[in-house]
Formats: sequence, structure tokens, C-alpha cells
Amino acid sequence: MAATDLILPAPPIPGVVPARARKVFVVTHPEATHHVDGVVGGQFDSELTVKGLEDADLIAAALADRIGEERSRHVVSSDLRRAARTAAAIGVVLGVEPELDSRLREKSYGLAGGREQSWLDERFVAPPAVGDRMSHVEGLDGAEVRLDVACRVYEAMSEALARDVDDLVVVTHGYAATFVVAAWIGMPIEAAGHVAFHVRSGSITTLREDDFFHNRAVLAVGETAHLQR
Repeated sequence: MAATDLILPAPPIPGVVPARARKVFVVTHPEATHHVDGVVGGQFDSELTVKGLEDADLIAAALADRIGEERSRHVVSSDLRRAARTAAAIGVVLGVEPELDSRLREKSYGLAGGREQSWLDERFVAPPAVGDRMSHVEGLDGAEVRLDVACRVYEAMSEALARDVDDLVVVTHGYAATFVVAAWIGMPIEAAGHVAFHVRSGSITTLREDDFFHNRAVLAVGETAHLQR
């Protein structure tokens, strides 16, 4: 979707998903090799570290405790390896095959991906405090603007939320997670220029919709207590 296109993704068709209380668990992948190597992640396809693999199992165990066996569930994940491996661990414990969706990838930093963080810092053009922040170009060839990320994540969430399940697990990345939550609460894309939900690697954010008012709540953002050994 073009950065200049402000058409919102189509909402789920009314009546397709029956009224129910449901939860969405937004997971950010745990420690990956780009973290410890000090290079830019984005869409650079890094792997989970040994610690990250251990943390993925802890995340899976925490979700199993929160999702009862009697509840239907689905797992959708970014297809980048660090997220897909996290989703695989979750899928094993929950007994489902994760769906991989490239629209849930982290923001692309273009040529900066996989380079030293200092390389990015020297070239990065910060967004303005006011004005058009959604289409702001950060000075990096091939990089996505904020609107690019928002549009693809909103599209992915529109489809995922149309699923007839009690519990949805979304595995993504730190920057992209903001737009997962923004899509959940129905924030218009054009209003998302300043929104940010700061979440650590390996965190779980819990969202809930009730089956009477159909209000969508943000119960907890970026929890990491499950990673304590």
C-alpha cells in the first residue's frame, strides 16, 4: 500500500464473528542476534539467541496458563525468523499451527538493516514534532515510512480479528506492536502519528473485548514477569 494512501483497511463484516468475550495477546519476540551484535534489526532477518529460544518457551508457558484448554485459539506471526521461531514455540504448547504473515514484520530501515547502529544514527532524520509525521522520510534509502507500517499492520489485524476464535495470539516486533494495539482500539491511521506503546523484547500485551458492550480494553502493556527465572 502506498504511503500516500490513507484508505483504512475494511473492518470485519458485521455478523461474521459471533458475540463473545475474547482476548488478544500481542507478543514481541525475545532476544535476537541483532540485539547482541549491536546491529539494526528492522527487516534484517536475525535469529533468536540461545537466551531468546529459552525465553520463547517461557512465553509459550505463560500463554498456556492464560488460555484455557476449552477455548479456541489461533496464532498469527510475522514471518521473520525471530518471530516465527517464537510463534512455533507457542504453537507447540497451544496445539495450533501458526499462520505466518509478512504484514506483521518490523519496520524496514532499508539499507540500514543489518548494519552497525552507529551507521543508522549518523544518517537518521528525526520526525517533526508537528506536521506530517506519518509520511516523514527518515533519510534512509529503501526504508518504510510510518504510514507504510501502519497500513500493512492494520490490514493484517483486520483479517486476524475476523477469525471466530476466543483467543488470538499475535507475534510481532517492538515497533510494529504499536500499530497492532492501535488497530485493536480502532484508532484511525491518520491519527497514529504520535502513538507509541513501548514494549520490551519478549513481552506480552493483553487486550480484551467483552461480549455485551463490545468494548475493547487494553488490560496490560509489555508485561515481562514471565521471563523471570
